[in-house]
Parts: sequence; C-alpha cells; structure tokens
Amino acid sequence: RSEINPNSKHLKLFDLRLSDAGIYTCEYDSHTVSISLHVFELTISLDGHFLPNEVPELTLMQNSSHHQPNLIITLFNSKNNRVIPKLLQSKTPQKYIMKLKQLEAADSGMWMCHVRSDSPLINQNISFDVKVLGFQNPDFERKYATVDSTVVLSWHPNFQKIKWKKGFTGQLNWKQQESAIAHELLDFNVTAGEKQHETKKSSHFQFEIPGSKPKSTIEVKLPKVHFNHSGQYQCQLVYNRRYVQSKIELVVMKVSANPVGPLPRGAKMTLICQVSSPLPSNAHLCWERVNGTQMDNKKSKQHEVKVEVNVSAAGLWNCHLIEDNERKISLNYAVEEAPVWISYVVIGASIGGSVLVFGLACLCIISSISWQRRRQRAKRMARARQYLLENKTCQCQQ
Repeated sequence: RSEINPNSKHLKLFDLRLSDAGIYTCEYDSHTVSISLHVFELTISLDGHFLPNEVPELTLMQNSSHHQPNLIITLFNSKNNRVIPKLLQSKTPQKYIMKLKQLEAADSGMWMCHVRSDSPLINQNISFDVKVLGFQNPDFERKYATVDSTVVLSWHPNFQKIKWKKGFTGQLNWKQQESAIAHELLDFNVTAGEKQHETKKSSHFQFEIPGSKPKSTIEVKLPKVHFNHSGQYQCQLVYNRRYVQSKIELVVMKVSANPVGPLPRGAKMTLICQVSSPLPSNAHLCWERVNGTQMDNKKSKQHEVKVEVNVSAAGLWNCHLIEDNERKISLNYAVEEAPVWISYVVIGASIGGSVLVFGLACLCIISSISWQRRRQRAKRMARARQYLLENKTCQCQQ
C-alpha cells in the first residue's frame, strides 16, 4: 500500500488506515528527517444512502503517535450552511459520534467536516457524500381536472440528479378516498445502472404509460377523465425495506342541469356544478353568467362540494374553480330556449291536464250522486215489500 518515488524520495501511502498513524523517519546520508502522521477516519451511517426524515450518524476517529487532542468539529451541508450536530458522549477524544438533523431530499450533495486543534496545530477539511433518495415533487399536491379532459400525473425521483448508484423498486397506487382500498396501477424498478423498467398492473380504469416521457420520471396519462377517477395517486420508492412517498390528489369537476334539455318559456332550470371532494379553505366554486351582471353570480360556501343556480332564461353559464383568486379550471353550460311550439305544447298539456283532472273530478262526483240515488231507491223498494208482506198477513188472520 505504499511506494517511494526514486527521484523525489517521496513516500506515498494508499488506502490509508488508522493503524498507519505514527512517526515516519527518512535517513539519507547523515541526514535524518521525521514526520508524525496524524490519521483521521470519518464514517457515515448507512453508507451515506438515506431516505427523507432519516437521521445520519457520523463517527470521527483519530490516531497519532502522540496524545489525541480534543478536537473542535464544524459541519457544513451541501449548500455550505453550518450544521450543528448533536454530539453524543464519548469516553475518549479518540472517537467522536455525532447525530445530524432529519434529512430532506434537497440535502443531497457533498458535505464538509472541518477539524481544528490548537495543540498540536490541526486544520483539516474532510468531505463526505450524502445521498437522500426522494422526489423533486412536494410530498403532497392537488391537481384539478374537468370531466372528459386529458390529465397527466408526473413524479420526478431524484436518483439521477444525486447519482444514486443503488438499485431500488417502487409502485404507484390509487384509492378514491383515504379509507378506501388501494389499487396498484403499476410497479417499477431501477437498477444500479439507472435503468428503469415499468409494469402495468391494474385494469381498474383506463390509463396509459406515456412512451415519450422524460428520463427518471414516473408518469400516467388519463386520456378521458371520469368523475370516479378522482382520488389519491401515491407514488412510492422502496430501498432496503424503507420507503418514501409522494401523493397527488386529483379533484374532478362536472356540471349538469335539472331538468335536462331546452328551457321552455316561463319554466325554470337548476344548474349544478360539483367537485369530487371538499375543497381547501382557499378555494371555492362560482357560477358566472356570460355577459351577465354581478347579481347573477353564485359562489359556494367554504368546503362545499357543489353550487347550484336557478335559471329562468336562455344563456351561457361558466362554472369556475377558483383557488387563491386564480381560476384553476372552468366548465360551461349553454342553456337553450325551447322552440315556441314546445312552449305551446307544454301550455296545452298543462291546460289539458287541468281539464282532465276537472273532468275526472266531475265524473267522480256524478258517479257518487248516482250511486247514492240507487242506494236510496233500493231502500225504498225494500221497505215497500216489507209493508206488502205485513198487510197480507193481517188479511189472512181476519
């Protein structure tokens, strides 16, 4: 593990170890030169490969021919910001154990450990690599879509960016509600050589895996969104039985009318704008009539999933989903006026129905009166027969 340059007489040590510490003496003719080699060894837990929220542990050890000095240790992260570790108790100055804070994906990169001592004089920088496998997406985001539109959901793992040279697996799950059963849409694996392979797993609903997506991206495409496609889409990366996940909630909006069809003159219609799940407090639904006034607008209340507006005239209406005063998605509904003859048919049917009801009522009254009269006639005939029978009986007795 060593070599000497014959020209410069320099000694070169390879794969330096703690046991290599000591005094090295060079003798040349009558000259003698001694050098004391002080060796530091810095190790990081889990071989420097972490997932978000995990806590690294650093171990710094030193060895020399003299006594081991008390060291002043300063850490700098990948952004060159100072990090204050938690120094665990150590019995001797030969070994220092430090715990860092919980890591985030953005903490990936080259860190620096600065070691200093006044006696003997030491001023040494030791670099170490920290890799945090995660997503460039936020942990949770909300995406809005309208019925029948096309939606692409994307996750961006950072394994290429941080040069993660370890294999890992992952999967994409969907569930309509937090408490619902999860359905696996696809699984994937990434090799140590950063080759990515995906397998479609579910036929629960129609979706596609785009072929022209960017590298190191997990992506699904819903070519025609249905209202029941809403829910939580969760992408998970798994490494050494530990995992990290990122979630996208898809909220779908639709509009409808009650009753459906053209609006007859003098009639009313209710327009309904609805979303698949409650909106956050900074979002709401709003019906707005095109070329209408502010009085025509109708907003949903906080956390409501739908808003309704009553319409009595033809026109074009837009429903907007507004978040932080920004229109996210919109759907329109055109209320058409029914032709005049349909209005007359409706009026005629209404009048005809009223006449029919009146006629039926009269028929019922007449039938009731007739039945009462027949009943009274039958009673009179019965009394007459009874009277005749009584008279005949009296004549025979006389």
